[in-house]
Amino acid sequence: MEYAYARVSAKDQNLQRQIAALSEFGIEKSRIFSEKKSGKDFERKEYKRLLKKLTSGDLLVIKSIDRLGRNYSQIIEEWNRITNIIGADILVLDMPLLDTRTKADTLVGKFISDIVLQVLSFVAENEREGIKARQAEGIKIAHQKGVRFGRPSFVYSEEFLSVADDYLCKRIKLKTALQILNINQSNFFYHIYKIKKNKSVLQ
Repeated sequence: MEYAYARVSAKDQNLQRQIAALSEFGIEKSRIFSEKKSGKDFERKEYKRLLKKLTSGDLLVIKSIDRLGRNYSQIIEEWNRITNIIGADILVLDMPLLDTRTKADTLVGKFISDIVLQVLSFVAENEREGIKARQAEGIKIAHQKGVRFGRPSFVYSEEFLSVADDYLCKRIKLKTALQILNINQSNFFYHIYKIKKNKSVLQ
């Protein structure tokens, strides 16, 4: 039996290109499992449904290897589970070398696919490390130039601090403070809490 899996990460992304390619290959739509879910792990509803269907001798078709997932160490584990434990084959349409179906020798197809997958994993891991290194370097340079990251600190106006001080010292009532600042109660208490935690702003 032939099955297929299609995935996009975000709800606003379209699955139709993948589904069209899989249908063109010859997979019946009823056997195409698709979902809009992050590829960070394999905790996905439709993917788990697919695994329950797969049996020895079946073929799983995907458009590209990153549709299976984005963590290559996990991809290799899943690849081994499908091909070695379940006993199904895998075909990646965008990379014909990733095809474990029987060739001249059953082991040849699986061996070549395993080698290609390992190479892809190595390249992807190196690229991730390179991205992290470039990000760290960029952050370091930015810090040296005085750039600060994160949410900017909220600066209270003199009027707000004066009203807050009057309220905290019970010189005015809550209703009066809210009217002066034109602010709702929950927002006011949020800032009062912050001010009380950092009493220096009132000094």
